[in-house]
Amino acid sequence: MSATDNPEYAEEQKNLRRTTRAPLIVEKIPCGDGVKTLFGYAKNISRGGLFIATVKPREPGEIFLIELSLPTAPRHTLRCRCEVVWKRHFQRKENLQPGMGLRFIDLSEADGDKIDEWATALKTALG
Repeated sequence: MSATDNPEYAEEQKNLRRTTRAPLIVEKIPCGDGVKTLFGYAKNISRGGLFIATVKPREPGEIFLIELSLPTAPRHTLRCRCEVVWKRHFQRKENLQPGMGLRFIDLSEADGDKIDEWATALKTALG
């Protein structure tokens, strides 16, 4: 399933994307499922969730613990549960990267504020 296969989700996301989003590149994201570490790149993050570019996306509905660090000074580490809400496989003639969209389930208000502050500062710095 992809975001385009779920028009209700796509419409919901349009309404939810009121917070600033920013690119965040992370080589390795530890996932606390006790089984494996997800290797991918967090390409887009907001207080609502993030997109991880990976050739092995997890299935929609899967829930796991995620940990990642914002490149702030001092570095701020986020830990929360997230849910896979959509995935996109590699397609040869497609310009979009394969990966998955994650929704933060229990991100603290303070961590959400840190994401907003960092994303706003980055957007301002980049003009």
